[in-house]
This record gives sequence, C-alpha cells and structure tokens, in this order.
Amino acid sequence: MKKKLSIIVLSATLLYPSFAGAGWNPVQAGSASQQSSKNSEAVRTIAAFKNNVPHLKVFFDKAYGYAVFPNVGKGGFYIGGAYGKGEVYRHNKLIGTSSMTQITIGPQIGGQVYSELIFFKDKYALNRFTANGFTLDAQVSAVAVTAGASIDADYNNSVAVFTRAKSGLMFEATVGGQKFTVTPLY
Repeated sequence: MKKKLSIIVLSATLLYPSFAGAGWNPVQAGSASQQSSKNSEAVRTIAAFKNNVPHLKVFFDKAYGYAVFPNVGKGGFYIGGAYGKGEVYRHNKLIGTSSMTQITIGPQIGGQVYSELIFFKDKYALNRFTANGFTLDAQVSAVAVTAGASIDADYNNSVAVFTRAKSGLMFEATVGGQKFTVTPLY
C-alpha cells in the first residue's frame, strides 16, 4: 500500500507543473496573439511587398487599413477555386484574422500560390470588409506586382488589390469573385 501511495504522490508531483500552467490568463492571451503576429508569415509578406515594390509605400502610409493573405492557393480545370487565410490591420495594428474563398467558372487550367494585399482607403471600406460577407466581384481587378515594378494603380470603390505570384502557373479567362470572412481579435 505504501508503495502505491508513493507512486501516486511522485506522479502527482511530476505532473503538477503541467497542470499549474493549464489555466487561462487573459493578460497573457492578449500579448500572445500580438506576439505571434510580429513573427507571422503575414508580417513577412508585408515586408516582401514593401521591399520588392517600393511604390506601395504610399498605400501603407495613407490607407486606413489593409488585409494581407500570405498564401492563397488557386487551381482549376474549367471549374476552379482558391483559398487563403490572412490578417486584417487598421492603422498598422492587427485587429483580426480573415479567410478568403473563391469559385471560378470558365476556361482555366493549372495551379498557383500567390500573396494578396487589399488596401482600404477609409473607415467605411474597412468596416464593410470586417462586417463579414464582403465580396470582391469580378470587376475589381488586382494589380499583379513584380520585383522593382512601377505600379500605376488606384482605389476602386475605396479598395485597392495587389497580388504577388509565389509559385505555379495558371491560365484562365474566368468569372468569379472572392468572398471574405473576418474574425476580430477582441
């Protein structure tokens, strides 16, 4: 009996540190989400856009907010789709996460991975985006940027969209829009 009791006490003592940290601390939870954002792929993608396309600096400086999707996977064969996850910023401060889905119909073949950056000119545009159900229709064209490229782009309905190819090749003449959902951090 003493041997069983000793094993139970020893096991509880060894496991106590893992149970002691199992509680939720709201102060640490808030800082953890902010910390993970600083090292996230979204932050690295923003830096890549800024480094490779210096003309985007004015968008970062003057936009009310933006959403960045580091990896959007896209593929299709007559019917296609795309999906990506990202982060949403207001005045360069992380305010939420987002996901994007897209269905396309029309002649297409291939697959690719790209990054997407969406700028919101004003509070109204960002609020439309964060209200969920926001859709970029087929008429909103994204500007594909390359390293050192000079861009001549402007806002369309208070939104400007930029993409940067990462890998793959896609041939398409399709119709379809992107639908977004946003989860606020607060």
